[in-house]
Amino acid sequence: MAVSKTPLASGRYGLTHLSVGDWIDAGGRTITAAMIDSFADLTGDHFAIHMDAQAAQTLGFRDRVAHGLLVLSVVDGLKNKTAAQFDAVASLGWDWTFHAPVFVNDSIQVIITVTGLRPSSNRERGIATLDFDVTNQNGDTVQQGTNKLMIKV
Repeated sequence: MAVSKTPLASGRYGLTHLSVGDWIDAGGRTITAAMIDSFADLTGDHFAIHMDAQAAQTLGFRDRVAHGLLVLSVVDGLKNKTAAQFDAVASLGWDWTFHAPVFVNDSIQVIITVTGLRPSSNRERGIATLDFDVTNQNGDTVQQGTNKLMIKV
């Protein structure tokens, strides 16, 4: 398959319209204290570094730390709100790493790159491998990972 060097334009993309190397700037979002509080209430994860700035500072963090899975959830939401959309059927899994903390009021940015494409046994669907690079407002990588996404052909 050809390797693309340019970002995908607005539209919906099935397997046959993608190339390895295609990429999307999925934009960004600021992680707020309210988001952290809501996520903690939703999941039941009220670990001290997420809920209390003083507790986080005692453990060496400068402020409250967003849940890693909150950030991953926001990343997935950004993927699903971009102007360039994958013609998705279902997510098949994530392989994800947390590199650095995301603090209250940090802004994250997301770049998605197509790194693999393969047909499936169902001729109407295929599998796209998507690599994600998540950076903060300083350009530091805070999370990275891969999503296997079933998409229409």
